[in-house]
Amino acid sequence: MKTTTIDGVELHLSEPDRVPMNWVGQEELITQVLAAWLVIDPEDIPLCPRLMGRPGVGKTTLAYHAGRASGRSVYLFQATMDTRPEDLIVTPVISENGKIKYMASGVVSAMITGNVAVIDEGNRMSEKSWASLAPLMDNRRYVESVVAGIKIKADPGFRLCTTMNDDASTFELPEYIHSRLQPQIYIDFPEKEEELQILKRNLPFADQEILDYVATFLQAAHEANERYSVRDGINIARYAVKRAAAEEVELSGDASQNRLRHYLLEAAAMILDKRASDYFAAMGHGT
Repeated sequence: MKTTTIDGVELHLSEPDRVPMNWVGQEELITQVLAAWLVIDPEDIPLCPRLMGRPGVGKTTLAYHAGRASGRSVYLFQATMDTRPEDLIVTPVISENGKIKYMASGVVSAMITGNVAVIDEGNRMSEKSWASLAPLMDNRRYVESVVAGIKIKADPGFRLCTTMNDDASTFELPEYIHSRLQPQIYIDFPEKEEELQILKRNLPFADQEILDYVATFLQAAHEANERYSVRDGINIARYAVKRAAAEEVELSGDASQNRLRHYLLEAAAMILDKRASDYFAAMGHGT
């Protein structure tokens, strides 16, 4: 584990996340995130974009992909309603020899190493926790650790963004935080071809017919303003494939079509709800 010393205090840094997240389609959204992070003058500072959208549309994937596209490592921090300021900055732990060891969060590790921090589902976090990051998101570009008694300055290469679902949040963020989390980039449901590409990328082992069924289902649900997302579609297709494998059913060929339709309706009802399976039936794929 890497360490660094600030004002005589040794900090143990977190490792960046290395996950198979690849953004598919909607290249304009990547450009928007990278533009927000761009620094065009010595007096300029990067912005801290807020990625908005319904659950499952790929906000975290977009943030991670944009971070990697910028040539940086990415640290993912999952926010919850229980996140404390020290969780975001420095946490003291007891080491093997009984001494206190200061562990830098993913956010602080990204600050020190000049990489990207993504705060996931930031609207689950309280104002008190966000307030601890306020100096980081303006010209000051630092945070203060009360537990370690140090001020930590961000490397010039450091970049930050947060994702937020557009459903009811646990906490209402104050204006001084919203004004720092700009610009707001909204991620909507993708078009059918892009959605099909996403399904193929995540399920390269799935039969093409299953992917076509699921993509058609998702588009019908989007038109009806349902909250079903491509993540839901991936899970439906994944479970249908597993059901077929468990029963050793070959899904290709006309003889297996009824069984395939049964698996899809079952998966939609189990993963989402009965109404979701009705969409498959309405498409003419009922058992």
